[in-house]
Amino acid sequence: MSARHLLQAPHRLMFFIGAGNVLLAMLWWAAWLTAQYSGGWRMPEIAVPPGWLHAFLMQYLVLPSFIFGFLLTVFPRWMGLPDLPRWRYLPVGAGLMGGQLAILLSTLGWDAGFTVGLWMALAGWLAGVGTLGRLLLRDTARTWHARSCFAALLLGCIGLVCFLVFVLTGDAWYAFASIKLGGVVMLLPIYLTVAHRMFPFFAANAVPGYKPWRPMAWLGTVWGLLLVHLLLELRHAYPWLWLPDAALLIASSVALWHWWPRGRMPGLLAVLFVGTAWLPITFALYTAQSVIYLLTGEFVLGRAPMHAMFIGFFGSVLVAMVTRVTQGHSGRPLKMPALAWFAFAALQAVAVMRVVAEIAPDALFWQVASAIGWLLALLPWVARIGRIYLSPRADGRPG
Repeated sequence: MSARHLLQAPHRLMFFIGAGNVLLAMLWWAAWLTAQYSGGWRMPEIAVPPGWLHAFLMQYLVLPSFIFGFLLTVFPRWMGLPDLPRWRYLPVGAGLMGGQLAILLSTLGWDAGFTVGLWMALAGWLAGVGTLGRLLLRDTARTWHARSCFAALLLGCIGLVCFLVFVLTGDAWYAFASIKLGGVVMLLPIYLTVAHRMFPFFAANAVPGYKPWRPMAWLGTVWGLLLVHLLLELRHAYPWLWLPDAALLIASSVALWHWWPRGRMPGLLAVLFVGTAWLPITFALYTAQSVIYLLTGEFVLGRAPMHAMFIGFFGSVLVAMVTRVTQGHSGRPLKMPALAWFAFAALQAVAVMRVVAEIAPDALFWQVASAIGWLLALLPWVARIGRIYLSPRADGRPG
């Protein structure tokens, strides 16, 4: 094993960084929740509310590490362009890893680390978006999936800047806007765009007689509904969120119905669709939340819909896609290894646990349990893929 192998492809470096970031971010969050629940120790005071920092880290540093690794790899291939040189993706990795490390060090007492980390994160984001933007300018085929992902990243940049403005001014609205931008119109459109392009393609290659379903009108409709959801959230028009959310429930259910293969499928394909099944569940919870608020004025489900999306959908599909890319691009068989099955199955339990925590009598206990469960689920999987990124391809090919 050698660190030099990380420089051989964007996904190697960025997935390795993402693997480290996800464990470090959740280790801090689990420690903070446990301290709150047990009272056995005190975590140092930090510059922002811990829950907001948790949301920021997951949305703008953890998941984007994997997203940039994937997009910096596939954009050239979607567009028929040469692979990127390493100097194009090294700054992205340095910004996202260095930014998160500095921010986490600030939670241990290095006050300047918070500001340093935010600026490093922004620099890494701008490097990634700038590189992908240059590829789009050279794209003569008008690759709409690439344009959709890029639009979501631009909105993510706005969300990152909003959080920075919040830190500089103390205006909490900007933190609220940052969190909503990150989940609703940055992460979710990217996940759905990749699913729209890749999942039917994967299924067609593995299931005889499968007919891919990829209407661009569906993707455009979902984009519009997500923007309506965002605008209603930013205006605190919660009683009316059920309108776009019910439509998104229908749209996600229709897509899942069309995408799901009717024949026997390999495990590496099945996990993609099982993970995607969390999306209709997410919008069913969002719709119920809004309808109940319309009738009673209360948020009885709390953050349950959000965690169904983040742990159930984002987490499950992350394990499924990263495993697939790692297996294929390391010269290994396209199958789910045992540790990947463990991570995927455990995340299903963690997602249910975290959703139920919002209505459970001892909510904080279940939040602690789900945070620790997340670490236990992903630690063996992360250790395995980390070793792969530090090693040459199993088939001896470059990359």
